[in-house]
Amino acid sequence: MSDTAPSEGEEGRPGIGRIEAFSDGVVAIIVTIMVLELHPPISEGMDKLWTLWPVFLAYVLSYAYVAIYWVNHHRLFTHATRVTNGLIWSNMLLLFALSLVPFSTSYLGEHHFNLSSTLLYLATMLLPSGAYMWLQATIRRTGKQGPAAQTYYRQYARKGLVAGLLYLLGIPLSFLSPWLGIACAALVALLWFLPDGPFDRLFDGRAGHRAP
Repeated sequence: MSDTAPSEGEEGRPGIGRIEAFSDGVVAIIVTIMVLELHPPISEGMDKLWTLWPVFLAYVLSYAYVAIYWVNHHRLFTHATRVTNGLIWSNMLLLFALSLVPFSTSYLGEHHFNLSSTLLYLATMLLPSGAYMWLQATIRRTGKQGPAAQTYYRQYARKGLVAGLLYLLGIPLSFLSPWLGIACAALVALLWFLPDGPFDRLFDGRAGHRAP
């Protein structure tokens, strides 16, 4: 039997489709909760609207993160071939970690990117980063095993490690200035924003290669 074929009691692609559909629904709810936190001011005038810039900026940053996770989750699951306990629970942990993003986003915006809110935000961002690495490692072990798949796993595992290190770096930098911590978080978003670009080939280790 192939090492990527479902074992007895395991599901193949139909089961993976169910996990993806459930994940899509949870992500949609997370985005909805975040946008519902954008409460318009009661008073009229652009000056009153401008006071919402921290809340809106926090929302934009978090929306970018959730969108990036959704896109890369979709790409990752094209390499999955069977449903295992590790796949189910690592995916559930990722969704749990992402479900905390609306809370830390609201806290960050309401407290105008101060030290405590920035530290909470970076800590919240570390959780899905670690969960995604576990999910990716699970699919790497149980999913497609061809050369193209291995290149994908290797490249994105390195990117995930760098992203986690940037979040960790942002924590001590936040004590110098919370905006330095936010800059580290924004750099992570930039790192993932354009998959399969020239910068990403630095993580592949082979010049001129384009990942799938």
